[in-house]
Amino acid sequence: MTTEAVVFVDGEITQYDDLDAAKAAQGTTWVRATEASEGELLDVAAVFDIHPLTVEDLVNDVRPKTEEFRNYTFVLMKTARLRKGDTTFNEEIRDIPVGVYIGDDWVVTLSAARIKAIDTTWEAVLREDERLLERGPDFTAYRVIDGIVDGYFDVLDQLEDQIEAIEDEVTTSTDIETLEAINAVRRDLLSFRKVSWPSREAVGILARGDPKQIQQPTEKYYRDVYDHIVQVVDLIETYRDLVSGARDIYLNVLSQSTNDVMKTLTVVATIVLPLTLVTGLFGMNFAGSAYNMPELQWPYAYPTVLLGMFLITIILVVYFRERSFL
Repeated sequence: MTTEAVVFVDGEITQYDDLDAAKAAQGTTWVRATEASEGELLDVAAVFDIHPLTVEDLVNDVRPKTEEFRNYTFVLMKTARLRKGDTTFNEEIRDIPVGVYIGDDWVVTLSAARIKAIDTTWEAVLREDERLLERGPDFTAYRVIDGIVDGYFDVLDQLEDQIEAIEDEVTTSTDIETLEAINAVRRDLLSFRKVSWPSREAVGILARGDPKQIQQPTEKYYRDVYDHIVQVVDLIETYRDLVSGARDIYLNVLSQSTNDVMKTLTVVATIVLPLTLVTGLFGMNFAGSAYNMPELQWPYAYPTVLLGMFLITIILVVYFRERSFL
């Protein structure tokens, strides 16, 4: 586990190894715990009197949400990225829960893995970013949450590239790989929707300024994040429509291909049918009776029958061409 603490006040930053000392120090305190087990997360939570049920929510991977407590506000967000699954070589949406706790003069971020948005904000704090130093814990939390939401657009860009590739293939290819690619993108969009929709609700509470820990000057920043999530949700719905359309086109192309094959087989069967009748009729070879076929004794019977079969084939082929069946 990596646990770090900083206290920033009046443009100065002090790093602490002792969490109790960091909490008691004057100024705004930020504690981050990454790559931590449930027990280690609970230890950090105990220092700031954070309810253990929120840590359980974080570990049990529940949907994003915002909850208000007496001394702090708990925001559960999820990062999202495309990566190869554990049991498949196909890329799929992988999410990581992030707990953001906003107190009156402190903010705590908890996660079971390293999070780019947290690392980036932490580096900005160490570089003495004046906005982070002066605007309090709610603005620091905003920067983390905004970084998480910005990562959603990277996922959308990757999904858009996949959709464009599918649209290029779907009108010409009926390979099963194309259908598998369509279904894979549909699953990714569904998984992404399960992350983005509740995230919109969670950030909406912050954007309205409902929690007392959110200062009025910071509300507009959360409203900006809310607008970004709404845009993400709208794009997900648009991409789902595009993928559904691509799937319909694929099925239509497949159906048309099947129809072409069936039409060809029907034409072939129609041409072969009279030829089969002729060969079957003359293959009976009855003789020695008044009702026998007189042409059986005719020396030119065989080539004449072959010529007749050839003419029947030509006539049928010309007919089907004029009807656009061939």
